[in-house]
Amino acid sequence: MENKVPENPSKNREGDFTPLVVVSALLVTFYLIANLMAVKIITVGSMSLFDAGTITFPFAYMLGDVLAEVWGYRTAKKIIVLTFICNVLLVVFTSIGIVLPYPDYMSDIQDAYTMIYTYVPRIVLSSLISFLLGELANAKVLVIMKERQKDGKRLWLRTIGSSAVGYLFDTVFFVLIAFTGTAPVEDLISMIAVQYIAKLLIEAIAGTPLAYAAIGYLRRRYL
Repeated sequence: MENKVPENPSKNREGDFTPLVVVSALLVTFYLIANLMAVKIITVGSMSLFDAGTITFPFAYMLGDVLAEVWGYRTAKKIIVLTFICNVLLVVFTSIGIVLPYPDYMSDIQDAYTMIYTYVPRIVLSSLISFLLGELANAKVLVIMKERQKDGKRLWLRTIGSSAVGYLFDTVFFVLIAFTGTAPVEDLISMIAVQYIAKLLIEAIAGTPLAYAAIGYLRRRYL
């Protein structure tokens, strides 16, 4: 008979474990995607607007809002640190991949891989610094606003208000660290402005409705 590890009901309650794991996994995934996509800059005409990672980034912030709103700042902080570690692992192992031997017939793929993942460490470094500053500020502001709004209503005000603060830290530090020296000053300024506005718009149009749906579902189903 196959031996099985007995379940511990006090530590493996579905309401405490499964939703937190799902939200945490999605948060980590969205940040990894954002860092990989950030290598590509989106332009309109001759103006550099923002990196492609901006598309997924607000959804990561939305999940940060869900964590802080449902589980509190201390739990959100732990998941943010976990995401930080996962991004470091991304840099370490993609960098190892660059120096591993490869067959001659894959030299074109190796060149493309090297070009992308040589730039990724700078992207991730800037992302890690801006991520910690922005996401922690976002979670902290949301919790403070929730405590002051004693009725717990107007979630939209907390999600958008906290994100407005978090995005300011995140966008400025990310663009300056990631692209200074590789893009002209006017492009840096335009990227900061457009990224900030784009993130807030995505947060308001898509992120906040998803946060409402996720938080409402979690409260009804698990909490």
